[in-house]
Amino acid sequence: MPRETLANFSIERLEILDPRGEVDANLLPDLTDPQFLRLYELLLLTRLADERALNLQREGRLGTFPSSLGQEAAQVGSAFALAPQDWVFPSFRELGVFLCLESSLPNYYRYWMGDERGQLCPPELNLFPINIAVGTHLLHAAGVAMGARYRQEPLVAVPYLGDGGTSKGDFYEALNFAGVYRLPLVAICQNNQWAISVSRRGQTATETLAQKALACGIKGIQVDGNDVLAVYQATIEALKRARSGGGATFIECETYRMSDHTTADDARRYRDSAELESWREKDPLLRMRRFLEHRGLWIEADQQAQEQALLQRIDQAVEAAEAVSPPTVEEMFRYTCHQLSSRQEEQLKECRDGRA
Repeated sequence: MPRETLANFSIERLEILDPRGEVDANLLPDLTDPQFLRLYELLLLTRLADERALNLQREGRLGTFPSSLGQEAAQVGSAFALAPQDWVFPSFRELGVFLCLESSLPNYYRYWMGDERGQLCPPELNLFPINIAVGTHLLHAAGVAMGARYRQEPLVAVPYLGDGGTSKGDFYEALNFAGVYRLPLVAICQNNQWAISVSRRGQTATETLAQKALACGIKGIQVDGNDVLAVYQATIEALKRARSGGGATFIECETYRMSDHTTADDARRYRDSAELESWREKDPLLRMRRFLEHRGLWIEADQQAQEQALLQRIDQAVEAAEAVSPPTVEEMFRYTCHQLSSRQEEQLKECRDGRA
């Protein structure tokens, strides 16, 4: 019997904006100058709000926090492409997505201050709660996408995950399901090179993460995750494909986690400082700012004025978050189950009695 090749596959990579701020004009998204400025404002707001969260944690005013430093473009670029009817399933590092969707910043801070009420989603947003368990929310997204298909609703389910999430069983099950039923689902992966202390190469032997989509029969693409324009363009194309019945897409945004995994981590114990330095020139804010300067849309005075305005907004958000009264003991249990088990009833009683 002869040997024969049954199929050949390839993975596309998309880059539009380079670290010098120069673009490939043929690939530039169809956005207006005010939209380019808005993208930069969201990137800057995400950076500043993240820095404030880290400072609050060090002051003991916020709990363990996962910084999004360096990953702003992957978050803002993808969320900027979404339509109001789309459903978003965040992981735990998507501050930029929350801000892009205009979710409440005071509530975001409240959640990381330990108040679960902080992630109660406002009715005007199709936003699931923050998901700490790695990869499990992809199944929720696949279920919503299946429901949308049954109802013939033009929405797309958009889960966010990290590179470590692609090593989980739930990831494959969700994408396989999406492939079989050609579901309207677009999974956004922030490949930040480290799953806590395990490197990208230490957790998977695949050349790219995007190629994992091929095994599920869906489209996979790798994007420069520090290029907000490339992320936006890849997402808008994937959403269009999903809405038109073309099925799911998996987008690998290749980026880098410039901070520790969380404030409970010390990345210096497992990460080479030279690797960290090599990514500084790829900073997503820096290259977008240079792009705006090349177009005559930005000068140094604009930077100072916008930073001051955004910092004032962040100050007000912190003040609002800290002004809320702490939750009662009952509220800690209220959102766990519709009906408490006997064991949970006992735990609640212990908390009320001060024995826990």
